Amino acid sequence: SRLDEAALDKVRAGRVGSFLHVAGAEPLQALQRVAVEESRLGIPLLFAMDVVHGYRTIFPVPLAMAASWDPEVAERHARIAATEASAAGLHWTFAPMVDIARDPRWGRIEETFGEDPYLVGEMGVAAVEGLSGTGTDPKLGKGKVLATLKHMTGHGQPESGTNVGPAQISERTLREMFFPPFEQVVTRTPIEAVMASYNEIDGIPSHSNAWLLKDVLRGEWGFKGAVVSDYYAIEDMARLHKIVPDYKAAGELAINSGVDVDLPEGHGFEQLAASVREGKVSMDTLDTAVRRFLRMKFNAGLFDDPWPDLAKAKTSNGPEGVALARKAAEESLVLLKNDGVLPLALPAAGAAKPTIAVIGPNADVARLGGYYGEPRKSVTPLEGIRALVGDRAKIVH
Repeated sequence: SRLDEAALDKVRAGRVGSFLHVAGAEPLQALQRVAVEESRLGIPLLFAMDVVHGYRTIFPVPLAMAASWDPEVAERHARIAATEASAAGLHWTFAPMVDIARDPRWGRIEETFGEDPYLVGEMGVAAVEGLSGTGTDPKLGKGKVLATLKHMTGHGQPESGTNVGPAQISERTLREMFFPPFEQVVTRTPIEAVMASYNEIDGIPSHSNAWLLKDVLRGEWGFKGAVVSDYYAIEDMARLHKIVPDYKAAGELAINSGVDVDLPEGHGFEQLAASVREGKVSMDTLDTAVRRFLRMKFNAGLFDDPWPDLAKAKTSNGPEGVALARKAAEESLVLLKNDGVLPLALPAAGAAKPTIAVIGPNADVARLGGYYGEPRKSVTPLEGIRALVGDRAKIVH
């Protein structure tokens, strides 16, 4: 669907700066060729996907990885994910999420590293280093992708656990609980993008919170990259928060408050040219936002080599990644209680076979979690148990 003529015409006209969630290296290459060879300015496209816990090789969800208490688990997952995603032509991922989770009802809780600010910060730093490299130089090396720190902030303690619910959080709690993981990643890694959060704090949606995005993020912590919107969050200031009358006003409020990029379709920023002509957005503000997004493209190496590695993309999900994913899964397991049932004792040859019942709606379904890439293979619990046990037990399902 991405390769229809309407989409290609937008690329030719220079109206598209990035594509999100395009599947497969070949479509990415075709879109990139149009941008580079047929558009007026020849500026390459940036391709992004939610690669939160793996691209071809799927690792445990972040909350499970955090249960290992080992930042190396987050780093090696991110390193494998970056290698596989970059080979397929992706340059950017919307990870890691370092929101502190303080309400277990919150629907995004699988994507967090938990409730402890120190642990979340260390896991977040490790994930960015695996995705983008160590040190603070934002220029990507081979096999790396741009990371996105999200969501700034208070997202993990909304009223009633609702994903976009208001967060009634004091500044002291923000600074003691929610800010530290973000500050650690911003000051210790080459993070190039920060995503604002859906929620409002004290009645101010994060996408219009200049204190949050300018004074704290840039002023106190020295962030130099781009602030990007969560999906449709700029438009939500008109249709959900209702603090502005329309998308045009929402776009003006967002960019003047420090949001540089409107995701995913850009409806909130569609009328920025008119806003500049009317004096509601300064040309300097617009230039600054464009400069920050172009900086991401330069640091991703797009102006040097924008093409995917088609041969390498076909060989990803190799034995190293599978072995690391298995090790991460073992380290992430949490056993709440064992009354002597585990480990299962399988009999010697010729002895009576025990019965293993694999039951429930998820017994023969591969639940990999949310926000991953395109796994080449998945194994359900039933399939895995059958492969491991063989004929040494009777398996009923």
